Amino acid sequence: MAALPRALLRLLLGLLLLVTPLPSSSSSLGINYGQVANNLPSPEAVIPLLRSIGVSRVKIYDADPTVLHAFAGSGVEFVVGLADECVVKVRDAGEALTWVKTNIAPFVAHTKISAITVGNEVLTGNNSGLIHSLLPAMQSIHSALAACGLDQQVAVTTPHSLAVLETSYPPSAGAFRKDLAPYICEILYFLEKTGAPFLINAYPFFAYKADPKRVSLDYVLFQPNAGVLDPATGLRYGNMLHAQVDAVHTAIDRLMGKGKGFEVKVSETGWPSNGDSGETGATAENAKKYNSNLARLVSQKMGTPLRPNSTLQVYIFALFNENMKPGPGSERNYGLFKPDGTPAYDIGIRTSATKGGGSGEGDGGAAAGGDGGAYPSSSSGFYAISAATKVE
Repeated sequence: MAALPRALLRLLLGLLLLVTPLPSSSSSLGINYGQVANNLPSPEAVIPLLRSIGVSRVKIYDADPTVLHAFAGSGVEFVVGLADECVVKVRDAGEALTWVKTNIAPFVAHTKISAITVGNEVLTGNNSGLIHSLLPAMQSIHSALAACGLDQQVAVTTPHSLAVLETSYPPSAGAFRKDLAPYICEILYFLEKTGAPFLINAYPFFAYKADPKRVSLDYVLFQPNAGVLDPATGLRYGNMLHAQVDAVHTAIDRLMGKGKGFEVKVSETGWPSNGDSGETGATAENAKKYNSNLARLVSQKMGTPLRPNSTLQVYIFALFNENMKPGPGSERNYGLFKPDGTPAYDIGIRTSATKGGGSGEGDGGAAAGGDGGAYPSSSSGFYAISAATKVE
């Protein structure tokens, strides 16, 4: 029998994935779907990719109606972004209501939207007007949601850079910058009142790149290592991400008092598979280790040493390499996938693009986990990054 044309073969594989149900959004692992590129696939083509890696939580940086329409009925849970340039405008109650009625209300019946992020890393930017507008904008958006009967369904929060911390090591010394503490305190009161999480963008890659001689690569990649002891608490940290998150927990406790129970989520973390010549550690092998080991860690539903009973929710950055992102080369190489849907590197999963030969590099399906083991074999060839198991 003659070989099937490539286009027809891809169509059949896509149809196979479309009839495969997405895993429950109870998974603690999500992914950031950025679109700062001119060569990305359509949102409809993204759904099979998410199914192939078992991820059903997605964070986007705007409220793109084409994305929200495409994912209607998919079961994917979205965190939707309100861009920095809209923050000052939506301080006005009328503008906030218009934004919610245009960008959220028309979609929630068929596309699950769990949160809105107002701005991104606003407090560590250099726009004082934006900084002063952040909390009022969050309050206005929340009030607009309440007016639409959506405030119990959709949370309002904002992601922060780890640079909001003045001290992060050891974790027990975690403290917010003195100049930002008044703003963060008011935001935390708002989050406490509304039940929304505190979001942090945490990148151990930056710490390693800045000081590769003193920062252990195994420690930042979740590989076996002796760990780092916090002398004040006696807690031992086996990886930097957990230490960074616990530094944030400590900073919140120091500012607000212990026992408040704020949930901290990692809204961005990842590792680039390539970068400029001076970007130490930006390699496909390191990216593979970071993301596959992170997926395994999250799948165990463990907390951090300071919050062992609170499952840490994490959003990997990012779904695709984005060719129009400014900055160093690493910024354009955080994706798990290339724009054509093939893996940017082998992270121990197989997708429709790699089944039957594929184009991934590495060991052809072995996971680079801390114990060097491989994921189970699968007749379908699809694995869930969210649970390190195959998707049924």
